[in-house]
Amino acid sequence: MEDSDKGTQRTDSMPEVGEDAVSTAEQMAPSTAFTPEEQEELRKELAKVEEEIQTLSQVLASKETQVAEIKRKLGITPLNELRQNLSKSWQEVTTSTAYKRTSETLSQAGQKATAAFSSVGSVITRKLEDVRNTPTFKSFEEKVDTLKTKISPTVSSSELGDVSHTVRSAEPMLEKPEGMSAPDTEPH
Repeated sequence: MEDSDKGTQRTDSMPEVGEDAVSTAEQMAPSTAFTPEEQEELRKELAKVEEEIQTLSQVLASKETQVAEIKRKLGITPLNELRQNLSKSWQEVTTSTAYKRTSETLSQAGQKATAAFSSVGSVITRKLEDVRNTPTFKSFEEKVDTLKTKISPTVSSSELGDVSHTVRSAEPMLEKPEGMSAPDTEPH
């Protein structure tokens, strides 16, 4: 609907659903294409059709009430009905050829993506191994090893023996020397 049409009333001559078309037709200017007898006959036919529509609407409403009552007696709730409809719709979707084709396509795409990622991982691993085997990297690795050795030298086993001897020799110093009494440990 265009912006100029918004908020305006209908100007056409067609009655809305539920409007009385006979009274609307009487208010309209008579058409020059029909004789007065033809117009009268059309008005009668229109009234008859409207009456049939009203009767059918009443019958439909009655049948809908009857269906609701039968469903209530059977214990069919709107929620159960919705579940059944959804289940049926999902089953129809999953059995459709479009769904099957899409599922197969996505499965194949997933397999291809997995293979591609695996291939990329293998290529990267090979490239890193190639880089690691280059003379430049080996030279760099040796320099890092040398630097590591200079920064944190390892303790030799003979030095470990001296350390353990030093620890043992410290123990007698903690013992009380001969001739000295033990310090008074009682509080004053």
